[in-house]
Amino acid sequence: MRKIFIFSLVFFFISEFNYCQTVKLINKSDTGYRGIWYSNQPSNDEYVFKYSGGLGTYPANHYPFSIYAPEVDKTFFCYGGTDPEGKTLLHMISYFDHQSGRVPKPTIIMDKETDDAHDNPVMNIDDEGYIWIFSTSHGVSRPSYISKSKKPFDISEFEILEVSKIEAGEEVPLNNFSYLQTYFVEGNGFINLFTHYDRDVIPGQDSKPRRTISFMTSGDGINYSEWKDIATIQEGHYQTSGIKDSKVGTSFNFHPYKEKESGLNFRTNLYFLETSDFGKSWHSAGGEDLELPLKEKDNKALVFEYESQGLLVYINDLNFDENGYPVILFVTSKGYESGPKNDPRTWRTARFTGTEWDILPMTVSDNNYDMGSLYIDKKGTWRVIGPTAKGPQAYNTGGEMELWTSKNQGESWKVKSITRNSEYNHTYARRPVLIHPEFYAFWADGHGREKSESRLYFSDSKGRVYMLPTDMEEDYMKPIRIKPKK
Repeated sequence: MRKIFIFSLVFFFISEFNYCQTVKLINKSDTGYRGIWYSNQPSNDEYVFKYSGGLGTYPANHYPFSIYAPEVDKTFFCYGGTDPEGKTLLHMISYFDHQSGRVPKPTIIMDKETDDAHDNPVMNIDDEGYIWIFSTSHGVSRPSYISKSKKPFDISEFEILEVSKIEAGEEVPLNNFSYLQTYFVEGNGFINLFTHYDRDVIPGQDSKPRRTISFMTSGDGINYSEWKDIATIQEGHYQTSGIKDSKVGTSFNFHPYKEKESGLNFRTNLYFLETSDFGKSWHSAGGEDLELPLKEKDNKALVFEYESQGLLVYINDLNFDENGYPVILFVTSKGYESGPKNDPRTWRTARFTGTEWDILPMTVSDNNYDMGSLYIDKKGTWRVIGPTAKGPQAYNTGGEMELWTSKNQGESWKVKSITRNSEYNHTYARRPVLIHPEFYAFWADGHGREKSESRLYFSDSKGRVYMLPTDMEEDYMKPIRIKPKK
């Protein structure tokens, strides 16, 4: 018995050592800003892939990629970068200095040893100014990591933390999570929404994974609670969340049962629920208590039922209006494949009025993965920045970026073109936390149908666009103003 115990203990430490050694922690500055190019599901037609392009700020289910820190007047941002040959995913961190108008050379935190943009990092900043990087994974084939800056508001060096979660009453390593959205609630700590993959749960298809959406909390960012599932309907979900003060809300769709193919390509319906007490209880937008996990597709969190209409649902963003009510930005389409046969891809907003959901169309675009962000200011003005205009690779992911403005809660919109006649499609415009008007949206570009370089961009609140320097001969440089081409 003693020998068995010693062997088990040795095996545990060897396993932990190997786990910690699988990542290449780099902590070096790079020579410029390069985003990762990624593609998914070949389509064997002129559009080549289901989605593809410069996806350094992908997916919509990762958040946030950027945070304004008023203490140092800088907007910090992370992204999925790559080496000059575009062979591997590098987790990158940098900042825009609002005082000098310059950016430093970005820091390479780690080599994730994949080219899958689903492994892109997200970030957080705690109440002491330490920067946290959450290195996600796509499923269970690769480990996940949590890193922390060694100094407050400093990007020069990060360390990988030994983090844990509670499982069946025991403390175990926390080394895998997907599609993470992280929020820091002052006085409580971190509440992270994410996905884990479960097998042996889909009837008759034991090997097929269910994408189970969940959340976990931590007071110190190191010791996490037990994973608590939010919904387990049929083949699972994609969730996109948001925060206002101490209220965290999440919107999600569901993947219906499908035989011999994945239900994720048939995502449909729109749901919403929220918590105001750090995950202790959850309720609908109207205040009805909900018992988690939700297990049936017809439940009190349902915003709108799209399944019977044959429409797919792709959620872009979730924000809260000046009254604290949720507003969801999402896209509906008739099918998952790229190309005109699944038009229209209709952008819609779903606003809770206090008594019901008001759903309105905004515009149309040409790909299911045309992703933008929703902004709502204190005066009640809504803005959306996203690739809603056709790009150079039509019907592929992304397009030309436009700035939309509504002063009547989405009933009508004014639109301004902020990129035109670009070389590549622009993709995944992301909204920072604690937004500074000089760094309002953050995104990448890339060829929609073949592997290419990918540049990183940001815009201000007026729609002026800047490209981050791809080659830096100096340690600090000003971003390059990109004016819309006529």
